[in-house]
Amino acid sequence: MGRTFFVGGNWKCNGTSEEVKKIVSTLNAAQVPSQDVVEVVVSPPFVFLPLVKNELRPDFHVAAQNCWVKKGGAFTGEVSAEMLVNLSIPWVILGHSERRAILGESNEFVGDKVAYAISQGLKVIACVGETLEQRESGSTMEVVAAQTKAIAEKVTDWSKVVIAYEPVWAIGTGKVASPAQAQEVHADLRKWLQANVSAEVAASTRIIYGGSVNGANCKELAGQPDLDGFLVGGASLKPEFIDIIKAAEVKKSA
Repeated sequence: MGRTFFVGGNWKCNGTSEEVKKIVSTLNAAQVPSQDVVEVVVSPPFVFLPLVKNELRPDFHVAAQNCWVKKGGAFTGEVSAEMLVNLSIPWVILGHSERRAILGESNEFVGDKVAYAISQGLKVIACVGETLEQRESGSTMEVVAAQTKAIAEKVTDWSKVVIAYEPVWAIGTGKVASPAQAQEVHADLRKWLQANVSAEVAASTRIIYGGSVNGANCKELAGQPDLDGFLVGGASLKPEFIDIIKAAEVKKSA
């Protein structure tokens, strides 16, 4: 069995109740490939998680955009992994570059978060990626390997992890890594997993791409052998998200 294509929609800090209901009704009406071809997960802001969970079609799943690094308690403003489990939210996005850059989340902190979330029964979309300066200085793989290593040191059950490679310079900028650039990093990441975790984990772990993915570029990206799906930002709020989900057909016919 190959790696099932994975499409995540990160809604970030966007939406009103009305807008969220509209997005959900668009998703519910969409004709998309079956779950054995593509796994779809959408990630609304915390306040809309119950609404989306209750209204969304059963073959699509819901993710939180973050959770706290340990058990809940006196951590004002945080949401714990246990709370997400209590709401039957199966997935969480951790280590997004916006949180690393703006909120100062270190590689080690992200690794601890990933391990704790998995220990509580959540599945994790773990984000890695380099800045433009890092890419231009030729240190892309060094940066991405260090981010992945901090996760690998704490995680034993890789069946609960999807790695999202998101070059920071391509997020929300309209710049997209070329299919060849994306494939190169995905292949190197898989080699890193093979050398540092195991051949089995390298072969089975899904490595998805994020960074200005849209309806126009998704098929060519999906055709790359080591690219197992997408983490979509802005386009996940628009009807073209359906086209991105359908890009999974490229893998099926390959």
